[in-house]
Parts: sequence; C-alpha cells; structure tokens
Amino acid sequence: MKSSNSRKKIRNAFQSPDGHNGKASPTTLDTRFAKARQKLNPRRQRLVRAILDSADETCFLSSREMAKRFHIDATTILRTTQVLGYGSFADFAADLRQHFVSRITPYTALKAATREKRSVVDHVDDSLDKAIDNLNILKSDLDRQRVIELAKLIKRSRRVLVVGLDFASSLSYYLAYGLLALGFDAEAPIGTSGNLQYKVEVLTSKDVLVAISFGQCLRDTVESVLRARKQGVPTFGITDGSTSPIARYCDAHLVTPVVSPSFLNSYVAPLAAISAIHVACAHIDPKRSLNRLRPTDREYASGHRWYREPKGFNGDLP
Repeated sequence: MKSSNSRKKIRNAFQSPDGHNGKASPTTLDTRFAKARQKLNPRRQRLVRAILDSADETCFLSSREMAKRFHIDATTILRTTQVLGYGSFADFAADLRQHFVSRITPYTALKAATREKRSVVDHVDDSLDKAIDNLNILKSDLDRQRVIELAKLIKRSRRVLVVGLDFASSLSYYLAYGLLALGFDAEAPIGTSGNLQYKVEVLTSKDVLVAISFGQCLRDTVESVLRARKQGVPTFGITDGSTSPIARYCDAHLVTPVVSPSFLNSYVAPLAAISAIHVACAHIDPKRSLNRLRPTDREYASGHRWYREPKGFNGDLP
C-alpha cells in the first residue's frame, strides 16, 4: 500500500492529459540512454538518437534491418543495445515500441503522414500492414499462462469492473459484454469521473478491477487502479508496455501493441487479446459455460433476435 504522499506524487504525474505539465515523462529507453551516455562514443550516441528520432519506422525492424537502415553491421546494433542495459535485442525493441507510442500525438501522427508522398490507397495499406504487424507481435509475445490466470481470477471473483475510458471504452465494453454472456457479473462503467470513483469504492477483495489504457495512460484509469489497490482489490491491466503506469501499478498485466500510422491507436491486437481472455474464461469451466449459453441457443434458433422480411415483401425499398 502506498502512502498518501506517494499517491499524491503519482496523481501529480498525470495532471494533464497523458502527461504532466503538457510534457511527456521520460520513457524507459530515455532513462537508459541518459545513464549510459558516458559509456557510448559520439558515433553510437548519434546512432541511438537517430533510432529514437525515427522510432515510427525503426520500432518494427529486426537488428539486421536496423543495421541496414543506418549502414552499419548488426553487431554494432547489438553491442549498442547491450551498453544500454538490454540482455537481448527483443527487449530493446519492446521498449522502442513503447517509446514511440508514448511520444506520438494524434496531431503529430497525422501531420507526419500528410508529409509523405503517398496516395490514399497507400495510407490505407500502411494502416492494414501495421495492424497485421501488431497482431503478429501479440501472437508471438502474448503470455498465455497469464491469460489463463486472469480467467481463473475472473471466475472466482464476485464482480468484475472493467475500466477503459475515451477511445478505450470500446475495449472495456467488449470485454465486459463477453463476460456477461458467460454469466459473470461484469461492468464497464460510463459517465463522469465521480461515477467511476463510486463504482471503485464499493469493490472489495472478492472483486477484480481490469484497467485498459495505453501510452502514458489516462489519469482517471490509473487513479482507479491506485484506489482499488488501496482497498485491497485485485487489479489487472491491459496496456502496451511493461513500463506504462498501468503495468507498474496493476498486480499483473498483459502487453499488447497499439502502434498505428493513423491519428488513433490500432485496437486490432487489444481486441484479439480480449477475445483470447473470453476464450480462456469459457474453457476453464466448459460445463458452466455451456449451461449458461444453452438458453441462448433456443433464442438463436427461434429467430426472434433477427430481422426478418415482412410477409409479402417484394424487395422494393420504400
């Protein structure tokens, strides 16, 4: 449990949207670079800075591809990341993706995209390519055991409160709706900060709070986690980096990429992760899930849920 002074410091770090005083907090990569700067010769310092400055293009590259981009050998890339304190290039690449996501804003993303000499079709293709990249990263890196552990936690919990605000509200609703269909008491609250606070305040150690936020993370979402932890409520996060506030303050978390060339995050990978959570929840106790869904089978078969053309309708529009 954190002291009131510690909680105050944490709240102060999120006083402006996604940052403090309008400035982004240093990322893990920024911090490592600052600490290792004296160990890097000027040439390698310029290399790291170039990688960070073009993170939108470098965050998906392999060590060989990155070396080719900067006209050096892959060994130089690997040794440079080792000086920064990374045990593997994969660890460096993960922090690089987090650095990119935490630095970009909707305006800067769209501004950068409009400067490129591409057709609209090219931009659409780029968006689809990034979505596929995100999904492939999730498939490769997703901690399956942690998904199962979350499903077990949800099963033994009295209530599940899913907190995802603004654009992430679509994700929180999707997660909560799927859990409701399986018979779990799940809710994704909407409305004011006060409404969210009241929902969190009635939680106990028998419940679980699932928080969804990315990049520097929304203040209300992070403060919900801190409030829940103070009350002894288990917390679980879905975020895009192991150093994000959601990852740091939740008891456990899943990492899913949201990198996009658009002015909004790509939620293809988070949706896939949530779908995996639904699947795990259904299959840890399949008998329970089947009993819950059996009545809906009759509803689906009856046709009352679905639109049917009126008798005598000839297909002409009004």
